[in-house]
Amino acid sequence: MSSPPLPGQPDDTGALGQLARDERQFQRFLSLVAQSVTAHRCIRLILAKPRATAGDMHKLTARPVTVRGQACLSLVHHHRTKDITKNPPVAEGLEALALLLDPGAGGSFSHAHLFTTEGDWQLLISKRGKVGLVSSGTPGQGAEPSAAPAEGHGNAHDRTKHRLLSLEEPFLQDLGVTDERHRLVPAMARKWKQINKFVEVLSHALDEARLSPPPGPDGQAGTVNVVDFGAGKGYLTFATYQHLTQARGWRAQVSGVELREDLVTQCDAAARRRQLDGLHFVCGDVRSHVPERLDVMIALHACDTATDFALATAVRARAAIILSAPCCHKQIRPQMQLPPLLKPMLQHGIHLGQQAEMLTDSLRALLLEAQGYDTQVFEFVALEHTSKNKMILAVRRARPRHDEAAHRARVLQQVAEIKAFYGITEHALEPLLAPAAAA
Repeated sequence: MSSPPLPGQPDDTGALGQLARDERQFQRFLSLVAQSVTAHRCIRLILAKPRATAGDMHKLTARPVTVRGQACLSLVHHHRTKDITKNPPVAEGLEALALLLDPGAGGSFSHAHLFTTEGDWQLLISKRGKVGLVSSGTPGQGAEPSAAPAEGHGNAHDRTKHRLLSLEEPFLQDLGVTDERHRLVPAMARKWKQINKFVEVLSHALDEARLSPPPGPDGQAGTVNVVDFGAGKGYLTFATYQHLTQARGWRAQVSGVELREDLVTQCDAAARRRQLDGLHFVCGDVRSHVPERLDVMIALHACDTATDFALATAVRARAAIILSAPCCHKQIRPQMQLPPLLKPMLQHGIHLGQQAEMLTDSLRALLLEAQGYDTQVFEFVALEHTSKNKMILAVRRARPRHDEAAHRARVLQQVAEIKAFYGITEHALEPLLAPAAAA
């Protein structure tokens, strides 16, 4: 026979005792969630096994993010036909999670799985309201690290993985990167790496450009306008929209421009299905689509001189950021007259092609520099359409240099000397930039 509880001790026998134990387990789990978030140990939280009160929502995922310098929780409500994302402040988000789980308040879910850098916890609630709390697996087992905050130092797991996207992003499932359980499809591992690398480059560029939404007519923040020329299957277009609207909390209008009508239809349908109101795909190319406003220009599949048309479009629109991964460098090579000293080296076709590629992109970077941009040319993850793995990043200088006119003259002189050395008559970008230079 069990002894009666001592004075001051809770009576854990009988129905009342069970209720007390259930409440302690429930509150302990909520405390674990709150502590993991505030201590930057939380990777993600999944609420599953919906009750009737959940309606058509079958799952909710939560992860810590930073929006405009404020710690928030990104709550993704997964419905049958759409996903709805909200980014409330941490305290408000924790309160919402508690209500969704609390069986006494008609909670919508009976199962929660918390992934942290120090261990994983599961909360199990039976149909009768009995609460179980178990520790499962090793730290972060089975959990893809969530998006790093857009600002600040970030979370411990972010510093390990340096990923700005989570495999939980719904668009990744639509595009075939993940399966129905948000696991990476093995054949898409290279694409997943490329997407993450691109978002990392974009994030650094946004910080360097100090880009932020302009004031809108309603007194609130306006929109950041992005065009992705040659959007293809939309991987980077969707990732850009997600980073701007979710990780940074901005309003954005992102347009994916693509010649292949079937891809445009497919991508736009996915955007509408996910209710991504600021993301659109249109059929066209860099010559037919001229944006009214442009803050960020992306052109990663533009072949040969299509890259130059894209660069010129961005310069004329005074885009703050240009991201370009050129391919098919054909325009310069036929013009090249090999300097005698280099003929023994460039007599090999592969070397001549590499030299023409380097020359083409170096001149592009210099011409952008003369237009008021700080430029970098660096290695990027190889694209599926080409073995080339080079990116040109140009960020418009927020303020002109104190010697801007003299600097421009020096850069253009360097362009002229390089062209003369190789016997080049004209780079395709030069006449396209002439109107911008005259403005």
